[in-house]
Amino acid sequence: MKTNESKSKKEKKKSIDSKRLIGIDQPFDYQKVVAVTGPEYVQNLQHDGVALVPYEKLKKNLPGFYLSEDKCVWMRAGVINLRLCDYDYDCYNCPFDQAMISAMGEKIAPDQGERQAHWLRHVKEKYKIAARPCIHFLSGRIASPEECSGNYKCDHCTVHELLEKEAHAGISVKSGYKNVSGYRMVENYYYHFGHSWVHIEDDGRIKVGVDDFSSKVLGAADAINLPPKGVFLKQGEIGYVLTRNDKKAPIQSPVSGTVCSVNDKVLKQPAVAHDDPYHDGWLFMLDPANIKPDLEGLYSGKECFQWMEKESQNLHELLGPSYKQLTATGGEPIDDIYGHFPEINWDRLVRILFRTAEKH
Repeated sequence: MKTNESKSKKEKKKSIDSKRLIGIDQPFDYQKVVAVTGPEYVQNLQHDGVALVPYEKLKKNLPGFYLSEDKCVWMRAGVINLRLCDYDYDCYNCPFDQAMISAMGEKIAPDQGERQAHWLRHVKEKYKIAARPCIHFLSGRIASPEECSGNYKCDHCTVHELLEKEAHAGISVKSGYKNVSGYRMVENYYYHFGHSWVHIEDDGRIKVGVDDFSSKVLGAADAINLPPKGVFLKQGEIGYVLTRNDKKAPIQSPVSGTVCSVNDKVLKQPAVAHDDPYHDGWLFMLDPANIKPDLEGLYSGKECFQWMEKESQNLHELLGPSYKQLTATGGEPIDDIYGHFPEINWDRLVRILFRTAEKH
C-alpha cells in the first residue's frame, strides 16, 4: 500500500514539475512554449518562470530597441516576455497564436476584449480612408459635388432626398444575379462604394461580404483579416483587410454595428470569398446600430448598376490602352486583373478604386 502511495506521490510530483510558470500563475509546458515562440522570446525567463530582467528594463538595455505599440497580445497578457505582432493583429490566421493556444490551452489565451481593442487600434493606426466621394457623383447621376461634405449623413442631405424620390418611382426590386459590365451583382443587396455588399437577414442581422468586382480586380486573397467578434465597427472606417503576396487592401465597413459572427470557412480557405463572394464567401455578420440612416449611404436599385458601370470605366482608364485587347471580345473582364497586370501599382489601384490606403 505504501509503495503504491509513494509511487502515486512521485507521479504527481513529476506531473507538477513538468509544468512551469510564465508570469505569475499561468501553467505551461516550457519545452512546448519554447518550440512555439523560439528561444529568443523566452531567453530572459528561467524555467521556473521568473524573469531574469523585467521587460521595462530589458528594452532599455537592447541596442536600437524601442517600445513598440505592436506588441503581440500574448506579450500584452504577460504570458511571454518579448514578441512583436507580425500578423496585423489577425489572430484568426496567425500561426503563432494558434500554436500558443495549442501549447497552453484556450483558458489562458488573451481574452476577447483585449484582442478587439488591439485590432481596432491597429487598423486605425495603419490604414486610412483615401477619399470620401459623394455616392451619386461616383454613379454618374450628378456632376457635383464630387466630395461628400456631410460625413455620409445622407438621410439629412437634400440632394440625396430628391434623387431617392426620383429613383424609387416605379422601381421593383428582384432577387437573383445581374451582370453589369461583366461583374455579377445580386439585385436585392445593398452596395458600399468601397466594394462591400450588405444583406439584411430575416432576423435583422446584417451580412457583409466583398463584391465580385473586388474579386476579379484583386484576385484571390491569401488571407483575409476579419474583425474579432464583439468589435464595434463604424460605417466608413476600416472593416477588414485583404492580403495578397504581402500587399494589403483595407476595405471600409459598409454599415455600423457589432460583429456577432465571422465566416470560419473563409478564414480557413480565403479563396471561397473569391469564388462565391455573395453566398458561401460572406465575411462577417453585424448586429446593426442604426441601420436605416446607414442604408441611405449605400447603393440600391438602379443606382447600384449605374455605379458599377462607372466603376468599370474607371478601371479601364486606370489600366490604359493595354487592357483594350482583353475587353474587345464582348467586354467581359478577365478574372484576377492584378495578376495579369502585375505592373499596375497595387497601392494606386486600392487608393483609386477602394478609396483606402496604408499610412506611411
